Amino acid sequence: MNIGIIGGTDGLGKTIITYLNEEFDVAISGRDHHKGRKVANIYDVEYYESNTELAENSDIVIVSVPMNFTAGVIREVADYMKEGSLLIDVTSVKEGPSNVMAEVLPDNVDFIPTHPIFGPRTVNLDNQIIVLTPVEKGPWYERVYNYLESKNMHIIETTAKEHDYMMSIVQVLTHFSFISTASAMEKLKVNISETEDFESPIYNLMIDMIARIASQNPYLTYYIQTMNNNGDNIRNAFADAVIELKEVINNGDELTFVEIANRSTRNMGDIQAALGRSDKAINSLSHEFTVLNEQLGQEVGLRHIYSGKVHIGKLKEVTKDTIILGKGNKNKKLKLSNIEVLTHEELYNWKLNNYEHITQYISCEFNKRVNLEIILETIKNIENIISFEIVDIYTGPQIQDDHISITFKITSLYKEAIEKAKEILAGFGGVIR
Repeated sequence: MNIGIIGGTDGLGKTIITYLNEEFDVAISGRDHHKGRKVANIYDVEYYESNTELAENSDIVIVSVPMNFTAGVIREVADYMKEGSLLIDVTSVKEGPSNVMAEVLPDNVDFIPTHPIFGPRTVNLDNQIIVLTPVEKGPWYERVYNYLESKNMHIIETTAKEHDYMMSIVQVLTHFSFISTASAMEKLKVNISETEDFESPIYNLMIDMIARIASQNPYLTYYIQTMNNNGDNIRNAFADAVIELKEVINNGDELTFVEIANRSTRNMGDIQAALGRSDKAINSLSHEFTVLNEQLGQEVGLRHIYSGKVHIGKLKEVTKDTIILGKGNKNKKLKLSNIEVLTHEELYNWKLNNYEHITQYISCEFNKRVNLEIILETIKNIENIISFEIVDIYTGPQIQDDHISITFKITSLYKEAIEKAKEILAGFGGVIR
């Protein structure tokens, strides 16, 4: 199956390549042809300079361009779509694209207005939310649904109108309030780094969430505000709530403040669940810091949560924000926020799959009364020993009458582990030949 991604050179479009590239023949197009060819080379996909040519050669076309260009791109490629093909858009508003697709696409082309509720930094589709807003369920719908379900995605089916209302709360209101808070801090000339010594875990989480939203593409954030038909009502309601609360506090009206706070709390739904989730988030902020401090001076494995690269070395230093790993004569500095700590088992399995294995044969002379089972179990339990087995037992002219010579095959990740095994063999009375 050929899947074409219009806008596959940036943002979510580029991320979608990584989700689909292993299973399908993916091609992309974009406005910047130099960048497009570079991205295509990195991901080993085909690049088209023409959106219409891409559409002509694709079974599925995914439109992943800035929201304000989506309708224009749909109109551009509509007449070039293959008979029996499928058009998908992935914008944050659904009413506009739905209406355009219904208007301009031929009857023999299917379309599914879609909204992945996650961003370009998401590295795993597992349990991610995706919203489907079909005008009607055409021939492609079940296939797409089943594919998303096979990726363990949380699929929501609704109408474009209902989607846009819900997103006016989930995106328009939250983005507007977060950016308003960030703007207020800027107007107050707040130095965020100076507040860190006084920050509570809740403040820490809030600042991270505000920074995450405020740092998004400002054009995208603007069009989320302006292209949702519910935007005006939402922003007016927020502004009214802020002014009301300000006047209540300025007037010293304690009873009204308490009434507003209680009424607002009752509307927040399952408070206990919210407390549980926020407790988990707060605990996770300190968990890895605690784990790492317990492993200072030891070998650790750290996986970068975005690149997936694993860094292994002796843990030299841990601060609130950074980690120093030592490897040989070099040090590697990593941001604590960008890594996850591998468990002992995960680290061992990564080494097993990525390190070159060292194999040696060791011949050792023992008294015949030696317990071979205990020797085998002891050596196998040495850290970084992959396997340890007997390959030969010999008695002959060169061996004393009450002795045997045993040849072991030992495979390890490190030479040091093999030397440790030799010491243990000697401890059992063995003489290495």
